[in-house]
Order: sequence, then structure tokens, then C-alpha cells
Amino acid sequence: MKEKVILAWSGGKDSALALYELQKSKSYEIVSLLTTINRDYDRVSMHGVRQHLLRLQAKSLDIFLESIFCSKNDSDEEYEAKMRNVLAKHIKAGVYTVAFGDIFLEDVRKHRQKNLSKIKMNALFPLWKRDTLELANEFIDLGFKTIVSCVDTNAIDKKFVGRIFDRLFLSELPAGVDPCGENGEFHSFVYDGPMFRNKISLKTGELVLRKNRFCYCDLFSVQNDRADN
Repeated sequence: MKEKVILAWSGGKDSALALYELQKSKSYEIVSLLTTINRDYDRVSMHGVRQHLLRLQAKSLDIFLESIFCSKNDSDEEYEAKMRNVLAKHIKAGVYTVAFGDIFLEDVRKHRQKNLSKIKMNALFPLWKRDTLELANEFIDLGFKTIVSCVDTNAIDKKFVGRIFDRLFLSELPAGVDPCGENGEFHSFVYDGPMFRNKISLKTGELVLRKNRFCYCDLFSVQNDRADN
């Protein structure tokens, strides 16, 4: 019998590759993709991607999308309380594991493990300690298609936002920038890949700079503009 797992989902490349690895192992049943949405903007926190685009991903992947809504003014305690309430329902259904796409940030890993242990759940890290350049190239070789939705301009130039994540992108990254953006240098949105039943057709919108630091590229689905507005 497969172990039931919830996958923390941002819509970006690391969570997509984590899903690929979980499905490839044939040991896990992914019961939901769990994401955090900024209620004020109806977008994925940090990535800046519209919730509607994640729904299109989930539909193409044929996996249930579960959203936790948080306000920009919510405290860490309020966020964690909302998370516990959602996870408590899964525990009652026999789900005891949450998977993450983290690669090497030890403090993040320990924080996740600590919080989950409080409610007797386990954390799973399918990509843990993999070489990030190898992961980035494997991701491209597998046929994933990804666009960079946000960059931290303290780390890389805003010219990288809105670009396709490919080998040219990797070759132009400044020295010291992680190829997977694991330190928060950039975030992405996956619109096609080996698990997708249908490609998500996108168009790009305006660039927006927030907090004088984070540059976002607005993304829209070509097949359903009305639902994006």
C-alpha cells in the first residue's frame, strides 16, 4: 500500500521536481498539493503567481489543490495555526507525511520538522542534498517548462524575471547565485512537464517592483483570461 503524502506546492520548479520524484518512486499517493495564498492579492506568497494558474496546474496534474489563505498582516503564529487546522483534517484521514522541495537549507528543514512533530506528522524531502546544478540540468532534460516569476534584485538583475528557465538562463547567472535559486534569488512557475496532461499557455504582463527589492512578472493564462482578472 502506498504512503499517503501531502506536497507543499508553490507552483515552481522545486516543488514540481519533488512531485516527479515522489511519483517516480511509486511508493507514495499524493493526496493534495498544499499552497499558501496571499488573500490580499490572491497570489502565491513570494512567487507572486495568481491562484488561478495553480488551479490550472492541479487540473493538468490531476491532483487536488488545497489553499491556505493568509493576510499580509498575519503573524507567524496565525499562519501556523491555519496550517495545523488543515493538517489535522488530513491526520484524521490517515495522512501523516508532508513533502517539501527544499534542497539544502538546514534551518528551513529543521523548522518544518519541528512544527510537524508537534502534531505527530513527518517531513519528507525528496530532493535533499542533491547537487543543485545537476538538479537544474535534470529538470530541463526531463522536459519541464518553466518561467521565472520573481527575482530578488539584491541577488540578480531584474532582466532575469520573465525569462524561461533553460541552459542559457543558467549560463548567465552571476557567480555565487544558486542554479535552483535555493537561497531565494528567484522563483518560478512550471507550465509543462512530464506529469502534465496539458501544457498551460501563458502570456506575460507588466513587471512590478515591491519593497524596492523583489521584481515580479505578472503571468496570465491564454486559455482563460477572464478567470485571471
